[in-house]
Amino acid sequence: MFPGNPLFGKRPLAHRCIGLTAVLSAATLAMSGPAYAKPPTERKPPSAAATPEIAEKQADLGELRSRIEGLRKELSSSEESRADAGDRLRESERQISRLQRELHELNEQRSQSQRKLKSLEQQSQELGVTLSQQQAQLEKLLYKQYLRGTPDSLQLILNGDDPNQMARDLHYLSAIALTRAELMGEINATLDRKKALAADARERSAELAEIEAEQQKRHTELQKQREERKNLYAQISSKVNAQRKEIGNLQQNEKRLTNLIDRLSKILAAQAAQAAKAARAAEAARAAEAARAAAQQQKEKHRPAATEDKEVARAPSTTETARPRPVETENRYEPVASDGSFARQRGSLRLPVRGAVSGRFGTSREGGGTWRGLFIKAAPGGEVKAIANGRVVFSEWMRGFGNLLIVDHGDAYLSIYGNNDSLLKQVGQPVKGGETVATVGNSGGNPESGLYFELRHQGQPIDPMKWASLK
Repeated sequence: MFPGNPLFGKRPLAHRCIGLTAVLSAATLAMSGPAYAKPPTERKPPSAAATPEIAEKQADLGELRSRIEGLRKELSSSEESRADAGDRLRESERQISRLQRELHELNEQRSQSQRKLKSLEQQSQELGVTLSQQQAQLEKLLYKQYLRGTPDSLQLILNGDDPNQMARDLHYLSAIALTRAELMGEINATLDRKKALAADARERSAELAEIEAEQQKRHTELQKQREERKNLYAQISSKVNAQRKEIGNLQQNEKRLTNLIDRLSKILAAQAAQAAKAARAAEAARAAEAARAAAQQQKEKHRPAATEDKEVARAPSTTETARPRPVETENRYEPVASDGSFARQRGSLRLPVRGAVSGRFGTSREGGGTWRGLFIKAAPGGEVKAIANGRVVFSEWMRGFGNLLIVDHGDAYLSIYGNNDSLLKQVGQPVKGGETVATVGNSGGNPESGLYFELRHQGQPIDPMKWASLK
């Protein structure tokens, strides 16, 4: 019995404990119920004040994108006015690439939302365990207080009990009351946290449903666009094949790509010059280090100079005798993440996609001329991966190469990925070795599905097989 305590009244202990547990359990279920009531709301990215360093990087990225966009428009306006059958596929292939990229981004958002929702569920389960433990502790305290009763101080004095025992009893009952109050506070805090988690889970569930609906919409658009391209290609396939076999057509495509590379190289060189100018501002502080390095060089003056094995970076001449067509070899490896300068990775790189290497650098190709890169046969939709760390400097459709992506690896080294089904990265985005940047396709009027791959240094094509290993 708990005289004078309105919280417990005069019901038996078993009824009171069962009642308390039921109330707390009901509150728990209410706070952790299914998350379906909240309607989808528009997601807003968190706003934060950009630091000067971030603002400067964004300005540099905007300038790079602006320059390359201007270059793309200039190249498009200066192309031949004659009709090209492959150009009829341009808009369709651009749309396919855009939809694939959006689906890729939505899939990443969906994965993030699922991970967050799973984390919220785990936190809710942990809070449920904590709440059960707190309930058990509270029930034990209530039972102990019930056994001891709640006599007041005056009653203890009038009973004539031992003053020391009376003091101990009062202290014990006071400690129980304090602990009970703390436990009730912890239980209320736990219930509040579960309520907040439930609200967050509802919001994440709504976001997930919205993303899935958007994915379905993009997927439907993509299927429609693929069907339109398939029908269009069936109508003009004979003309596409005829134009591909025209003498000089491949040379025109190669010239167009070389022109693009030259212009990109100038843009990148200008940015490198700006970075070098900024670095020279701090050169005075390193004067002592430079003097010490000069002294060290003086000591090594009489040592034989090491000769560096440099590859002659020149385009294969169309007048040279073409080497015999090699047997196709299978590439079974994919690029992986790597550090250090690009030049140091010569001989250890992996090709961007798994498949049969058919067209080889320097060998003759149908339609005239020689291969300036490799063609790797691969199934549609396969992942195309960056061969090393770098930054995307071109991501657009181009006549003869379809959806084309170019990555700058620094020190005037570029890797080129053509005939893609979709481009998953945009200009200015950094990439890591082994990161998926595109998907395999046959855009640009290519009859076979696969990847056209080139390596260039200072604007000139170099043999990828001297840099990559198939073993």
